[in-house]
Amino acid sequence: MSYDAPPPPQSPYGGSPYGAPVAPNSNKGTWALVCGILGLLCCGLLGIPAIILGRQAQAEGHRGGVAKAGEVLGYIAVALMVLYAILFAVGALSFGTNNTN
Repeated sequence: MSYDAPPPPQSPYGGSPYGAPVAPNSNKGTWALVCGILGLLCCGLLGIPAIILGRQAQAEGHRGGVAKAGEVLGYIAVALMVLYAILFAVGALSFGTNNTN
């Protein structure tokens, strides 16, 4: 007499019935994206936390574009903030000069 093991359970959705390993849940990528968008829209200083959080999320092994997009938006926000500061300084310096003869 031969005893056969029962077949493994089937998932109704196809794939492994036991599920795939899940990455640790972290919202750093989402926060990087939120900070990056807000840095572009209202405050360039929020680009700095966007860069930091985006790098941390990528270092933790989170794949996907959310963390990278937040980091890139952070770089753009900081670059625009620096550009605006330079233009403001140039405008402020040229405002005080008198070019009449």
